[in-house]
Amino acid sequence: MVWSSYSGLTVSPDGLVSEVLDYAPLPAFPEVEDIRRLDDPAPGGDPLVPIVHRSIHLLRAYWHAGWTRAEPVMSLRAQVADRLYKVADGLPEGYGLAIFDAWRPLALQAEIYRAVNSDGKLLPGYFAQPRTDPLNPPPHSTGGAVDLTLTYEGAAFALGSAFDEFSPNSNVHAYEQRPGLVRSLRRMLFWRLHEQGFVGIRTEWWHFEFGTIRWAARTGLNPIYGRVP
Repeated sequence: MVWSSYSGLTVSPDGLVSEVLDYAPLPAFPEVEDIRRLDDPAPGGDPLVPIVHRSIHLLRAYWHAGWTRAEPVMSLRAQVADRLYKVADGLPEGYGLAIFDAWRPLALQAEIYRAVNSDGKLLPGYFAQPRTDPLNPPPHSTGGAVDLTLTYEGAAFALGSAFDEFSPNSNVHAYEQRPGLVRSLRRMLFWRLHEQGFVGIRTEWWHFEFGTIRWAARTGLNPIYGRVP
């Protein structure tokens, strides 16, 4: 099921782009995410800033879908936004990025989680709980997480699944044994973000983080961002 209820600007890449650079296979991801808790609930870091870039389209998935706590302005921490701009600037000609979601207030996290887990059957690894522990904040609440896809000539791609489609096809490795444009584009998205220090998660090909407690656990560095009120 697609919980964002927003797919109007996404298209399948099959047959649309004739040539894509081939990238290395995706690395293995931990089956169980190791989360490094914050020592300080407000460790500092840079401010939230609106996302503004000529090659980045803002899809505003939750706002368009009518979630009551969603906001039309999409923001990230300043350093995270700068790194994302470098990704966009470095893509092959014709390509860009489209953002489904970025900073997410805890109230919106709770609203969506209640909906997706209304029957108590949400599979592990899909959609973070609205944790109120300030030392263990949900990634989007920190401004260090972003949900995104690639675009080509302004068209945003659904890379093998829709955004927030909690199914096996959303797994980052779902197309690794299926040669084609979906695999090539997923690899390009991952490695271009990896070059700028982002880490991904196993269950969602569209989700990347920088400066969060998951990022800290994966990289061995100290977390940068706590929750933004």
